[in-house]
Amino acid sequence: MNDNFINEFFGIGIQNGKTPENLGVLWRSAQNLGASFIFTIGNRYAKQACDTHNAVKSMPYFHYENFDDFFKNLPKGARLVGVELDDRAEDLETFEHPRRCVYLLGAEDNGLSKQAIEKCHSLVKFKSEKSLNVSVAGTIVLYDRGLNKPRS
Repeated sequence: MNDNFINEFFGIGIQNGKTPENLGVLWRSAQNLGASFIFTIGNRYAKQACDTHNAVKSMPYFHYENFDDFFKNLPKGARLVGVELDDRAEDLETFEHPRRCVYLLGAEDNGLSKQAIEKCHSLVKFKSEKSLNVSVAGTIVLYDRGLNKPRS
């Protein structure tokens, strides 16, 4: 019998994504780097040529109309980790990724909503003077998760 409180899993998604092309790249990275599922909040995913592996059909994809809908459907025992340039955010280089978590990214122009930031169990950032393309930021976080680092 599997115990979801022992097994590791993670998902990644974006709140109010601005550019559909970024989602295709993020989904491709998520599939390659071991994500269990992908999701959108607000704006929906549309098929993109850059998702050459068709990740959205190869792994569970969820869509939520708003943040409240998303938050009430977080997997049991999962920690919500926001990726945001914020003074309260921990440096990704020293962050201990939760064994079971959901990574949430915001659109490049507005970032995460205030509500999302307040509800996140953790916030992470990495050394960058300015914001990065959301698919690049998400890929960096997922790559870091795959490194041999302690888990919380």
